[in-house]
Amino acid sequence: MLEIQEKFDISGYENLVARAGVKNLHITEALDRGNVSGFIAYAYDAKKTIVYDYSDSGDIMLCDGLVRSVMFKSVLKGIETMEFMLGDDKKYENLIKLKFLSPQENICENLSSFMNSCESCKNKKDN
Repeated sequence: MLEIQEKFDISGYENLVARAGVKNLHITEALDRGNVSGFIAYAYDAKKTIVYDYSDSGDIMLCDGLVRSVMFKSVLKGIETMEFMLGDDKKYENLIKLKFLSPQENICENLSSFMNSCESCKNKKDN
């Protein structure tokens, strides 16, 4: 069973922390039967959440789950904007396919609204 959990130490991610250049980097991992199958690295500031990297092992649904988990945590903190500052331009492709971003953009705004739009999709499916 897949679990998405925040990691509370940086072991194994030291190079990523150094590249991001922030001290308050958070790591959330996707675990499948205890094995790491993906991660997302991000930091909060007063007005936005900044995503520095993610790995989805080529699984677009895992990308969706990782990003949504950080969106949810951001909304709980009252943050409505997420900025993606990824070092690999190819990683933006899945974010655009999943409609987190528009082409040529790296900012997703109105996270609450985005998360609530998923509720209407679920309701349509149930009817």
